[in-house]
Parts: sequence; C-alpha cells; structure tokens
Amino acid sequence: MGLMPQDAYYFFYSEHPALSYYDHPGAIAWALWFFTSLLGKKVFVVKLAATIVTLLTQVAFAVLAMCFLDFKGVLLAMILLLSTVMISVLSLIASPDVPLVFFWTLSLIALYLAVFREIKQCWLWAGLLMGLAFDSKYTAVFLPAGLILFLVLTPLYRKLLLSKWLYACLLLFIITALPVIIWNYDHDFASFRFQSVNRAEEAESSYFSVKDFFGVIGHQAFLLVPVLFFSLIAMLWGFYKKYRLKLSSIPAQQLFLLSFFAPVFIGFLCISFFYWVKINWIMPAYITGIILAGMYVKQKWVLPQLIASLVIHIVMAVEIIFYPVIVRSDDTWVGWNDLSQQVKSIKAHYPGYFIFSADDYKTAAVLNFYYDEMVYGKNILGEPALQFDYVNTNLQTLKGKNALFIDSHPNLSDCETYLPVLNRYFTQITPLQPILVKKGGSVVRKFCVYACLKYNPPAHQAP
Repeated sequence: MGLMPQDAYYFFYSEHPALSYYDHPGAIAWALWFFTSLLGKKVFVVKLAATIVTLLTQVAFAVLAMCFLDFKGVLLAMILLLSTVMISVLSLIASPDVPLVFFWTLSLIALYLAVFREIKQCWLWAGLLMGLAFDSKYTAVFLPAGLILFLVLTPLYRKLLLSKWLYACLLLFIITALPVIIWNYDHDFASFRFQSVNRAEEAESSYFSVKDFFGVIGHQAFLLVPVLFFSLIAMLWGFYKKYRLKLSSIPAQQLFLLSFFAPVFIGFLCISFFYWVKINWIMPAYITGIILAGMYVKQKWVLPQLIASLVIHIVMAVEIIFYPVIVRSDDTWVGWNDLSQQVKSIKAHYPGYFIFSADDYKTAAVLNFYYDEMVYGKNILGEPALQFDYVNTNLQTLKGKNALFIDSHPNLSDCETYLPVLNRYFTQITPLQPILVKKGGSVVRKFCVYACLKYNPPAHQAP
C-alpha cells in the first residue's frame, strides 16, 4: 500500500519537532521520527512504524485479556481482535490512533493491577501511561473519566476515591500531559479550542441526521466486521435487560471493562445524529469491548466472523493491488509518487519558484514528504491550514516571489476553481498543462498546475 496523505502529514509533524501540534498531540510524530532516524525517510519505514506499534498493541491486548478471561476466552478475544479491519488499518496507516490504542491498552493493564491486584506502584504506571495516551490523542481523556466512573459505580472499590494513590495517579497523568498543555498555553489554546469549541459549534450548526447515524453504523460494522460489531450491540442490550440502570449490580470486573467501552461507544453513536463521527474515533473503546465479547459471544459466531473478515480483506487486497474502483478523493494511496515525479520535472523549468497547494493538508503534506524544500498549504491564500499555520509562518519572506500552485481535482473537473482567489495574491496567473496520473491506461488522478508571479501575502495571517 502506497503512501497515504495521513502518513505524510504526521511525518511532516516529525520533521518540525514541537511539544504538540495544532490538530493532535505529538506521540505519532515522535514514533515516526524514531523509526525514520534509524532506517531513513522511506514510505515502508513509515508503514513499519505503524505495524510494529500495532503488533505491540496486540501483545498488550493478550496480556489484558488474560486478566479477565480463561485460556479459551483469551483465544476467542484474540481471534475477534485480529479479524477486524481496525487492526489492518492501524498496521497500515500512521496516525495518532496507533500510539493511542497502544498506550490505552497498557493503561488498562496498569489500572487492573492497581485496582484488583492492589499493587500500589501500578497507580503510578497507570498515570504515566494515561498521560502518554493523552500525548497521542485527546480521546485519552476517557481513561481517567472511565476510571472515576468505575470507582463511583462500584461499592466495593468506591473507597479508592479517597486514596492518595488515585490522586498520585491523576497528578502523574497531568504531569505527563504537560507537553500538550504547555504547547496549547503558548498558542492561545488553539488545539484545545479546535478539538472542543470549534467542533461543538459545527455540531450546533448541523441538522439532526438519521442518515449520518446509519452511516456511522455502517463504517463501524466494516471496521470491526459486522458479526462482531452487532454482537457488541447485542451484548450492551443484554446488559441493559439484565441490570437496567442498576449498574452497581454488574460484577466489578465486567463493570471495569464496560466503563472504558460503553461511554465512548454510546457517546459517539449519539453524537453521530448531529455531527459526522469519523471511522477511527471509537477505536480505543473496542479494546475492552472485545474482551467483554470474549465472555459473551458464542463460539458458533467465530466462523462467520472469520469468513466475513476474509472476504473483506480479499476485497481490500484486490482494491489496493489492482485498483478496480477509483477513489474520487484525495484520501487514496494511488498517484502520489507519480505526482511528485511530475512536479519535480515541472519545477526544473521554474527554478526559484516555491510550491503550495490548497486541499486542506493532503497534497502539500505528500509533496513535503518527497521533497527537501518546504511545500506550503492554503495559508498562502489566507485560509486556515492546520499545522501549516505553525511552520515557517512568516509569509512576508515570500513576498515578491513566484510560485507553482498544485490543485488536486479528484473528480477530474476543469482547472478554474482557484483562479479568482489566486488573482488576489499574485499579479499574473498562467495555467500550465495539468498533471494526469494513469493506472491501467485510465486517468485516475488530476492535478491542475499554475505558474503564479509576484506573491503578495495576505495582510493578516494565521498564527
């Protein structure tokens, strides 16, 4: 599988070390920096980083499952986990979810040992690991929240709410999360606002949508494979029928697992009526969800799960290798290397021109991966550009320079979209021959190219 824009974007993080970043914390950047420093800046090394961390997640999952299940239950849980598309995605695409799920799983092991085995030092390990999960992605806030929820609901362990070890755990969590907190403090809490207030405002402006809810059901069923996904829903329904709202009656170890599964899973499903929930947002919740499934899913459902998984993975493999269905989006693994080679060829005829793109981050991130010089985002045109707003931010240094604008057109549409905008910031725009990427004789990607003369930066730009 070729380079994905996400791979390139988070590698872009790693090339510009920081305590944190605009849209996510920095753990994935640190992991990619480590692997590429050892093995070089290559696509397979980026993929290898995701694969190795995900392999360690699988080992950690087995250890966690052994805390709750007998041998047959552990084996069943492992089969269910390994049959999911989730593991394939985590293994193939470098994203913040890769270290998040790893540290999430390790955090749960430490919390289990602290709560149920009463190993005091594990409270400190749990705080450290939960902090590292937060340094991976903000979803990790559900870890301390799930812990408090479990302690509140469980009479036998409620006394731990007054334990100094709990407060030491939470303090260490905050200390470990300081890189993210400090970065946000230094940047007007931009990342916190982006992931909370901005998303809340988007949700407020959205309409109630049953269609989006069923869309999320569909992609989560694909992610887990339908047999397992609907088994989890049936399992939750079974808990409700048996215990209703008497949550304190649920056996403590099962309630522990539920506390880190149900709030995330049900919460995001409810949000999906008002806001599009991305395919990866619920991933960490499935760690304990699948262990619970190991207790309740009947063995007769394992074979259908494996058959469905095999079919899905064969279809995915055919798509990746032969590409029979063209992806009309920039979220694809096809054509990026061809694009970079053709842009290099064009650039040779326009020495001294800087390069920029304006499709969020994707084209700019990929070209940054293949080039040693800075490729800019749509902040060049005065628009918000995610992490590109925080790297080489003094656009005045580009004033008067010429540029090549690379504009992705996934639907192969005409090259006129950005002409009015470009004319605001450049004195002359000359359309060049578009870059066409072919596979199997058919055009699968189109990039419009413009030579832009004498850049005049926007008067006001993002921080």
